[in-house]
Amino acid sequence: MRFGTLTDRYLARLIATPLIATLVIAAMLLTLDKMLRLFQFVVQEGGPVSVVWRMLANLIPEYMSLGIPIGLMLGCLLAFRRLAMSSELDVMRGVGMGYVRLLRVPYAYAIALALLNLAIVGFIQPYSRYAYEGIRFELRSGALGASIKVGEFTKLGKGLTVRIEDSRDGGRELSGIFVMNDSKDGKNLAVTAEHGQFLATDDPDTIILRLRNGVLVHDAPNFKEPRVLSFVGHDLPIDLPKMEAFRQRGGRDLEMTIPELARVAHDDRTPAKVKAEYRAEYHFRLVEVATMFLLPMLSLALAIPPKRSSSALGVFVSIVLLVTQHKINEYAASVAALGRIDPIIALWVPFLAFGALTWWMFRTIAFVPGGQPIGALERVADKGLKMLMRWFKAVRRYLPA
Repeated sequence: MRFGTLTDRYLARLIATPLIATLVIAAMLLTLDKMLRLFQFVVQEGGPVSVVWRMLANLIPEYMSLGIPIGLMLGCLLAFRRLAMSSELDVMRGVGMGYVRLLRVPYAYAIALALLNLAIVGFIQPYSRYAYEGIRFELRSGALGASIKVGEFTKLGKGLTVRIEDSRDGGRELSGIFVMNDSKDGKNLAVTAEHGQFLATDDPDTIILRLRNGVLVHDAPNFKEPRVLSFVGHDLPIDLPKMEAFRQRGGRDLEMTIPELARVAHDDRTPAKVKAEYRAEYHFRLVEVATMFLLPMLSLALAIPPKRSSSALGVFVSIVLLVTQHKINEYAASVAALGRIDPIIALWVPFLAFGALTWWMFRTIAFVPGGQPIGALERVADKGLKMLMRWFKAVRRYLPA
């Protein structure tokens, strides 16, 4: 049978719906979790709310790299499960479509999504991570209260002098403030305030000094006498002096593309500790992408429940296996980064073990007559559920009415 038949298109639609839904839900959950912490961080640093959306936009590639494997797994698994539960799978096999033939469409998805994930983790995510850290640097640089020495007159730009008597909370809460601003045309502005706070603005070259409970004295050559104003709250714009430039990209392994990791890791001038970290990150990304080529076989093996069973245990087992594999990779990469074990052994041996388990499960369902890789788990889960129900009934009989 040729690729692109009505059956292929039907299976492609079945996979697409849960795949897209999983990607959207995973991205939303991860974004909402991070959004709360970013709002707290931006508020503490006194930045505008718009910075949160810029930071979240730079985190989307990282969330996509986590959501794509889960989406592929659940998309294929739920599609095959629907075919199995509606007996359409039996009809397809009856007309000569074996399990290997049915994997053509899932592997088309797997190849496309693996290439997309490789582009994300290998090239897009390093730049987005660098942009995210750059925004954090700009936001922290806007809180000048931490860099002003308490009890000393500090010059900020031309003609602007600030003195702070007390600084708390990392420079975000100031008290005993004196500000003097002299301009070239002879105008000058003197301000004293009990409390104040530096706030960032949308303009990276300007911040706001928000003052509370103070007195403002404004004098100019054309004034007969200085103007005095008492205020409860007053915002004083301040032009920022030249800040230290943000570091170059590549200061961390997460900000380096895959070719950059390979080049630096094989450079004889690279220190041994840094080389171990870069090699571990390099192989970790490759293993994460390579794992996606095992998911179509694993999803098919776990999607088909035993006859006369409608249990969704395979869905639970698939998520547990995928998450466990990811955590094993993370732990192996962290150990390899310390130089205790070669990254090839630490990361590729667990991958081969996972691949062997996947192949055994697929071979059992596809080539062994009556084979059912999750049949034993189904029976154990069913017995466990029945025992739990009997225990609840026994407990309810002894509880007072």
